[in-house]
Amino acid sequence: MARWLFPWVAALLLAAGGAIPPPEEAARMARFVLHNCDWGALATLSAQEGLRGHPFANIFSLSDGPPGPFSGSGVPYLYLTDMEISVQDLEINSNASLTVSLAQTPYCKKHRYDPQNPLCAHIIFCGSIVKVNDSEEGLAKKALFSRHPEMESWPKDHNWFFAKFNITNIWVLDYFGGLKIVTPEEYYSVKP
Repeated sequence: MARWLFPWVAALLLAAGGAIPPPEEAARMARFVLHNCDWGALATLSAQEGLRGHPFANIFSLSDGPPGPFSGSGVPYLYLTDMEISVQDLEINSNASLTVSLAQTPYCKKHRYDPQNPLCAHIIFCGSIVKVNDSEEGLAKKALFSRHPEMESWPKDHNWFFAKFNITNIWVLDYFGGLKIVTPEEYYSVKP
């Protein structure tokens, strides 16, 4: 009975954000942080008059899957409209970076970590934003609407579409000593 109960308890702790991966497991930390975050800062190169070519960061709701242990795909999904300024930037240049941080969870406040403290882990993804294809749309919809149910009622005339962050590079800052580089292959091969 105890052997069966321990993995179940560990999964509950993980889902509640109570047990984070150790610093030596950078790929798992990246998956954990993304799965436990509901939003991130997306940086684009601005195409807007007066800002053209300058970095421009904006907040976006995201999800890699429904809440709960081991239910994340690792793919950051977004629900976008062409009416949004950052999406207009992406139409010119789809390259972007996405930062997610445990600062948005209770973890850092509980431990009194400032958001800039490396122990309040944050992950920086680089890559591009692409619209999902028809076969992936159901997965993106389930991932996003399970965490952001309000999205279903957003105005239909805004022509919302599902997109994903196509990850090419990953940097993890979760401990002292600098960034850790994780490849997309390492990242997708682990569970959060």
